[in-house]
Amino acid sequence: MLSAIFGKKSDHPLADIKSAQSLLEDLPRNDAFRSLTELTELIELLSEQAEFKLDHQFAVLRLFDEAAQPYVRKLVREYFTPFEINKFQENRLWLALGKWSRQVADAYFKLFTAYCNGARGSSAIRAQVPLLTASAVHSMMWQLKYTCSHYDQIDNSIWNNLLQLFRHAERLGYLDTPVSLYPGMIGNTSVKCEVGNLMVWYDSGLVALSPLYIHLTERIVAHYRSAIDIHAEISQHSRLVFDLNRPAEPSRINMGATTHPAMRFIGMPAMQARLEELMKVLKKNIVPDEISLGGNYEAEAVRNAVQYLLNYVIAPPVRRNIRRLVDVKLKVVDSFDNVIEQTGAGLNFGEDRGKPEQWVTEEISASGFSAVVPATGNGIIGIGSLLGIQPEGVPHWGIAVVRRMVRDEANQLRVAAEILSNQITGVVLNQNSVPGGAIENGQPALWLNARRNDSISEGQLLMRADTFSPGRSLQIVMDGKSYLLMPVGLQEKGLDYDLAKFRFVVQETGEE
Repeated sequence: MLSAIFGKKSDHPLADIKSAQSLLEDLPRNDAFRSLTELTELIELLSEQAEFKLDHQFAVLRLFDEAAQPYVRKLVREYFTPFEINKFQENRLWLALGKWSRQVADAYFKLFTAYCNGARGSSAIRAQVPLLTASAVHSMMWQLKYTCSHYDQIDNSIWNNLLQLFRHAERLGYLDTPVSLYPGMIGNTSVKCEVGNLMVWYDSGLVALSPLYIHLTERIVAHYRSAIDIHAEISQHSRLVFDLNRPAEPSRINMGATTHPAMRFIGMPAMQARLEELMKVLKKNIVPDEISLGGNYEAEAVRNAVQYLLNYVIAPPVRRNIRRLVDVKLKVVDSFDNVIEQTGAGLNFGEDRGKPEQWVTEEISASGFSAVVPATGNGIIGIGSLLGIQPEGVPHWGIAVVRRMVRDEANQLRVAAEILSNQITGVVLNQNSVPGGAIENGQPALWLNARRNDSISEGQLLMRADTFSPGRSLQIVMDGKSYLLMPVGLQEKGLDYDLAKFRFVVQETGEE
């Protein structure tokens, strides 16, 4: 601990703002990881010094928080990357950013609590309370972000702390007071904007998103946070509700439910129009410069995040089929290549395909299932992972995709998956040889819903990632017949697969 080096309060470097500033000069500026780690330790040390006057603690905390922002931004770009990084580096980044966010959130909330309790120096920061409160909410959002990106359980104290901050700002009338969180940040914010941003983004469904899309959706919602409003009265535009007397995550509006004065209602009537305007620009393959995404991202990735938010705003997801509490034993393999190799799918790979994992469902329906599985050390399973599934006693394999996931107190993963098909047929893709073609003749794929009906002229094909092309037809042989597949459209682009729809016709022998 740094306290062992710094000694007593009388000679404590954090007791004086100039000596605190001098510590920043010793940071290894070319090593963002080490610099952020040292600043995290300094903030932890500051939080332990209850003897310092409140105005001094706030000044030093702001000093360290602002100094950390360049390092945070650099590590955020590395962590929320659209490219695959090795698991060691991913975990290293997550630990550093996660610890930083927790320490900063704790530090701001401790100062807020001390202010409410009239600690020494409280009167000196009265004018800065809107900034203190907004900073506390903002840091809680980042704490949530790293928790959800690792599929961890959320500390419920966040909701209790958030309501304390909101109630104080509402009671003293500074909910809408504009503040600038950091020098150089585009535009002002407020306590109401930060609370609305956190709650709408959280409600959009973080346990159904990969870390990249957790980040992108948060950045997009933050850009349009002024379109989110919070009222004491319910209206036709109200979408979410939270209770000032009962700390809990926000819940969806039930228009027929009884309301009471402690309820606050969140609406976003202008959000859909703004997202639709942004989508028009993204469809031109342009990412607007005014949106701060914390890194350079392809228009396609941003477009997918905006479409996800649009779907949420227009029609929040609902469960299509009733799930039943049934224990079903499943053989499970993950990734496109492993599914192809393990299932065989009629492609005669042989029998030496490794050993699948054994899962037991908690709930199951026609369209999906949930299960609790041990968290693997390498963290291979994630949102969007492709699964091959074979229920006990069933001769054939099916296909599913992980849609939701969270880690519980026992470090087990609670996984919810959508079943794409209960039965598959392995096929071999062929095309006329074209120089620079995207696939090679003989590439394996999976035809979904193996019980094909010749009266139906369309079907789904699961292929290796980046195989689908809207301008290329393919040929397959299935059930002893030759088929020409004409592309209809790409339905889903997964981590290592393309799911596409094709129109097909039976070809006569010798027909090309």
